[in-house]
Amino acid sequence: MKFTETSLPGVILITPDVYRDNRGAFCETWNRRVFSEAGLPATWVQDNYSWSVKNVVRAFHYQVFQPQAKLVRVTHGAAFDVAVDLRRSSRNFGRHVAVELTAEKSQMIYIPAGFGHGLLALSAAVGFAFKVTDYYCSEAERTILWNDPDLAIGWPVKEEDAILAERDRKGASLCTAEVFT
Repeated sequence: MKFTETSLPGVILITPDVYRDNRGAFCETWNRRVFSEAGLPATWVQDNYSWSVKNVVRAFHYQVFQPQAKLVRVTHGAAFDVAVDLRRSSRNFGRHVAVELTAEKSQMIYIPAGFGHGLLALSAAVGFAFKVTDYYCSEAERTILWNDPDLAIGWPVKEEDAILAERDRKGASLCTAEVFT
């Protein structure tokens, strides 16, 4: 596996070795020893899976207590995946990094605790698999608006075409959100 720092320190793009032949392909998506040697978590407590149709936007979700680091990958289709630094004490507070994840490339993104995570489904159907370092806690979950102008993210979808859950429509702005210190 290749581990590449993004423009946001701590957010890592991971490119596994993919072995292809006439039957299809194989790749390793997680290996405790390899991740540990790269300085990334070796313990995950929960695996999650979601499926979305084209233009679904899942806004910036995070937990203010029981914060979760995430390892995200696309199992089929393509997605525009975004991490935002939500640590007020960070010199990168409010900055983001965006990558296109596809099943074809098999890349993953590691998002540390203290960051918000959002995504946009780019293909007709997209499957997301992600591991987290702490359990889901509904009382701790917060959401920041996907299109907050302070984030200045160049989402590749028109606002009127974006499909959002009600909680994502009502997310907080970065300047009013409860975030990390």
